[in-house]
Parts: sequence; C-alpha cells; structure tokens
Amino acid sequence: MSSELRPNLVALQTIVYREVKRFTRIWPQTLLPPAITMVLYFVIFGNLIGRQIGDMGGFTYMEYIVPGLIMMSVITNSYGNVVSSFFGSKFQRSIEELMVSPVSPHTILIGFTIGGVLRGLMVGVIVTILSLFFTHLQVHHLGVTILVVVLTATIFSLLGFINAVFARNFDDISIIPTFVLTPLTYLGGVFYSITLLPPFWQTVSLANPVLHMVNAFRYGILGVSDIKIGIAITFMLVATVVLYLGCARLLVSGRGMRT
Repeated sequence: MSSELRPNLVALQTIVYREVKRFTRIWPQTLLPPAITMVLYFVIFGNLIGRQIGDMGGFTYMEYIVPGLIMMSVITNSYGNVVSSFFGSKFQRSIEELMVSPVSPHTILIGFTIGGVLRGLMVGVIVTILSLFFTHLQVHHLGVTILVVVLTATIFSLLGFINAVFARNFDDISIIPTFVLTPLTYLGGVFYSITLLPPFWQTVSLANPVLHMVNAFRYGILGVSDIKIGIAITFMLVATVVLYLGCARLLVSGRGMRT
C-alpha cells in the first residue's frame, strides 16, 4: 500500500466511524423520531384516510404510499446528518485540522457522505420494518430498489454538505429543509399519483426531482411508476456526479470553511 493511500484510508475509516458513532450514540434524537413520525403517517394516512380513498394504481392506498414514506425518511435523514455534522465541525473548528492534514479533500467528502448515506439507509430499513406491521410488501425489482435508494441518499447527503458549507449559523441549516426540502417532498408524489392532477400540473410536477426518486423507488417495490424509470435513474446518476464534483471543488477552495 502506497504511503499516500494508507493515510487516506485510515482517515476515511475514522470519519465514517465517527459519523456512525455520532448518530447511533444519540439514537433517541436521530433514529427514534423518524420511526415515530412514519408510524403516525401509516396510521393516519394509510389506515384512516386510506379507507376513504380506496385503491390507487392497482394497490391499496397503504401499499401505494409506503415506498414514498420510506423514501421521505431516507431523504430527510441523509440530508440532515451531513448538514448538521459538517456544520458542527466548522463551528468547533475541527474541520480546519482536517484541511491542513495530509488527507485528500475527496477523502473528507466521501467520509461525510458515507455517514449521511448510512444514516439514511438505517432509518429507511427501520421504517420498512415498521411498515410490515401495516401492510405487505413484495419487492418487484431488487436491483432498482437498492440503486435508487443509495443514489437518493447520496444526492441528499451531498446537498446537505453544500448547505453546511454556506451556512453561517445554526439557523441557516434549517432554512433549506423547511422551505425547500419539505415542499418538494410533499409535492413529490409521496401521497398521490400525478395522474390525478390536471395536465398542466402534471407537466410542472415533472420538474420536481423528488418525484423521479419516489416513483423510481415505488417501481422497485410495486412495479408501478408515473415516470420513465430510465430517465429517473439517468438523472440521479448525473446529479450525483455533478454534486460530487461541485462539493469537491468547494472543499478544495476552502470556501465557507469558517463560521
């Protein structure tokens, strides 16, 4: 192993271990709340309201919304983990020690991103297990399901990183989730099919990136989708590459590394 590669591998393992240790140590704040929230969604929307709505897309309403709710939990937790963790490192000045160390900026970025992805996936698994108490799930296409959920968690981990870089105080890390992420998620086809919308609003909805992620994941689970899966996956792959390169550039430039 080369003298340059080994320090970066050690640094990557350390960052990932620290990230996992951080959100598992405070699990009542990181893992329990989304589980409780999703159970409430299952009970209120799936059972109570779902009985009045009936079937959607050939499935019960509960079956239809479960993939969207799983994806919602993955999105919010992967984003939230990176934005809070990286901004915390900025606030404590510990990120400056990493920046002056012989560790590649790519190693730092990958480490924080993996931490966000792991938290998103862990919460997604918890929500999936809880959903089995309310409905039956049968995975239609395992490969698509895994690919979509990993890409989605990666994309929102990188977006969380960008938010953390430009944040100047703790209030700044809640603005995007509140005013951008939440509306996009609720309007992203989690609770409904866009075929119920008028043609104009169906076209407008296609500009929402979350819609493509939710529908691609729903296709992996149920085998139904409002959009073309190939287009959705291509979009996510391109978005991952573009966001990664943008984040790496920010890290190399050192922009926003001080609060």
